[in-house]
Amino acid sequence: MQNEITRKLAEIISTIRCHGDFYASGRTAIIMPNLDVDGVGRIALPLLDVQGDALVRAADRAPYGRGEDTLVDTAVRRTWQIDADRIHLSGHDWPRTLERIVAQAADGLGVTAPVTAQLYKLLIYDTGSFFVEHRDTEKAPGMFATLVLALPSASSGGELVVRHRGREVCLDLGGSDSAVVSFATFYADCVHEVRPVTSGFRPVLIYNLVRTKGRQASAPPVYDKEQSAIAALLRRWGDDAQAQDVADGGAPKKVIYPLEHAYTQAELAFGALKNADAAAASVLVRAAAEADCELYLALVSIEEMASAEYIGYGRDYGRRHRDWDEDEEGEDDDDGDGDGEDYEVGDIIERDLTVSDWRHPDGSRPAIHSLPFQEDELCPPEYFDDLEPDEQHFHEATGNAGATLERTYRQAAFVLWPRAQRMDVLSSAGLHVTLPYLRDLAARWERSGADQGAPLWCEAHALAACMLRDWPGVEDSFAANSADKVNSMLKSLAQLRDTESLDALLSILPGIYNGGENKALAGAARLLPAARVAECVGQIIAWNAQPIPGICADLLLHMCSSGPFGDSPELLHPAATVLVQTLTGQRTNPARPGYSRRPEPVTSGLVEDLFRMLAGIDAPALDALALAHVLQHPVPYDLDAVLVPAVLALSERASMVQMASVQRMRAACLTHLRKRIGESLQPPKDFARANSLRCACRDCAELGRFLEDPQRERCVLKAGQAVRGHVEDSIRTAACDLDCETSQVGRPYSLICTKNQASYQRGAQQRMDDLRKCARMEADGTNGGPAGEGAGPSNPD
Repeated sequence: MQNEITRKLAEIISTIRCHGDFYASGRTAIIMPNLDVDGVGRIALPLLDVQGDALVRAADRAPYGRGEDTLVDTAVRRTWQIDADRIHLSGHDWPRTLERIVAQAADGLGVTAPVTAQLYKLLIYDTGSFFVEHRDTEKAPGMFATLVLALPSASSGGELVVRHRGREVCLDLGGSDSAVVSFATFYADCVHEVRPVTSGFRPVLIYNLVRTKGRQASAPPVYDKEQSAIAALLRRWGDDAQAQDVADGGAPKKVIYPLEHAYTQAELAFGALKNADAAAASVLVRAAAEADCELYLALVSIEEMASAEYIGYGRDYGRRHRDWDEDEEGEDDDDGDGDGEDYEVGDIIERDLTVSDWRHPDGSRPAIHSLPFQEDELCPPEYFDDLEPDEQHFHEATGNAGATLERTYRQAAFVLWPRAQRMDVLSSAGLHVTLPYLRDLAARWERSGADQGAPLWCEAHALAACMLRDWPGVEDSFAANSADKVNSMLKSLAQLRDTESLDALLSILPGIYNGGENKALAGAARLLPAARVAECVGQIIAWNAQPIPGICADLLLHMCSSGPFGDSPELLHPAATVLVQTLTGQRTNPARPGYSRRPEPVTSGLVEDLFRMLAGIDAPALDALALAHVLQHPVPYDLDAVLVPAVLALSERASMVQMASVQRMRAACLTHLRKRIGESLQPPKDFARANSLRCACRDCAELGRFLEDPQRERCVLKAGQAVRGHVEDSIRTAACDLDCETSQVGRPYSLICTKNQASYQRGAQQRMDDLRKCARMEADGTNGGPAGEGAGPSNPD
């Protein structure tokens, strides 16, 4: 079915042709209008050479766009232009004449909806003038084509050549009959060029053709036979997609049919499609609905990086192999390289295939982000093989990196998939697509006020099932945004009150737990039975208590404070026991499979969360075990770095201040602080300073003698940069009471070391901090316990 759906669908669609083509041209008899040009005056038609010269003198060189620049280069474009605001057309018959020409042009393009013509420029091609091949881009909202009116003149050459998808037409718009005007029109995405004018002057009015009244495209003929064939093909594809596995060579999940014409992002809409594309759309919309398939309009993009080698630069008339993307106003060039160089392309290094910018047939935009696609989903699969890239950029070799070529292919396309496979298609794109889509579904369902049997809820539930089935494994849990993904999923499922999907998420959560999910998990867990949540939490703690005990304590704290355990905190006792026994060394837990995270250090937050959690689940035996371990192991549970800040935080909580464990830790902290407060602290009486240098080299030994000298305040070391840098490093490492500065007077420079009172100032600051901490602890403990004893000295001296 894989080849049948991609090839057969392309074959059927290729037979759907509406009236009209990518271009139209003709000659029509008219009464010539009055043409006045500011700075020149009334122009006689056919154009006289003397007035042709006057128009050229009044005109500007016509530029072209390359990247963000607007350039004038007569090797690319040699012609003259006069802006529309300087051109005045009048005459009794002219409005009706122009309306008739526009109608002929629209009919030739297959557009039957209302169209207006907006005057853009007057171009004057003198002898030798030309414009290399290029594409026009949208210059006004709703613009879809360009109309060229060649005014009568005695000239030759200047043929207009229009190319599109392998077809080419050469149009001769010359003529000197004053009663006849030649016109040509073509879709704006068509490549076209103007060949050199060989004699005389060729005046040309350029109009932008713009759709009005909603930009509705022409109505194609009826294709009942093609519609039935496509619907039958899509039905078989949908049946096979459910019965087979794509990985085993089955049907593709989606089909992508590139359109014939190019469209800007602003013009991408079913109602703005051009002739054959509009005809195909009208058939596909009905056939997809009949076969229960979903149809979208989207932009297909292929971005490649390949190894490359520069092989030269060529420049001849017109640079015929260049595609400039805009004939005016500085738009991007098509290939994007902007330099006409030639390269030999090697192996593909990277390749990214995506579909984005989705549109429904009704004009709405679904909440679907970029989706990846496979080449075998293209219809036909080899569609991009012979296409020229829209952009390409050559990067020369730098350092160890070889030269590379980056190129991008873009094309509007129809995208189809069986409605029953919608969730599989979205889920296969990854969580960066499905998580925002699920959030949107959950929010829309909640706003609707519907029940859980509503279509929106059922769609969200089905998508969640696919997401959980395909959720990344343990290797993804170490990524920076792993917890964000789980949190987003938890919040959406809680919003949907989807207990079945929440239970399924809990089944896989122990294996992908990152630590940042605690708050969202506790909130969502309220929707589930407490025993089921306790089972999941227990598994998480068992696999993570060894490396991340602080995060595990935080999880248990969230669970006992905002989870589903209000009436049954004892359900958390097994998980809390595992955590406490792991912390005290009574239990060694193996990390979960594939876990590679380094153990985290003990922090004050761990101690605070641990004892708050133990109080919350009413586990006195575990509380006593944890307290004894903390007080008996001052190395990991450092008094200054861990216990003092933890006790200060716990003492500020009314529910914790009278806990026996908190009182005992506070007593230990106060004893430690009071002892240090009672130590002698005096400023230095002379210039003798402690020598804590560890290096015994000659320069550091001399510096040590200087530190111990009570008479010397300053010393100068005149030495090279390496020696000065070494001595400064020694001073910083030993935290010596020295200020250092470099004097750049003379050679070599000098390192000036001046003694200070940094040690004393640190001690004084430490005493002030200790006094403040003692005062806070004593204030919190005035209602009982040893914290009510004296505070010791009240000043740092």
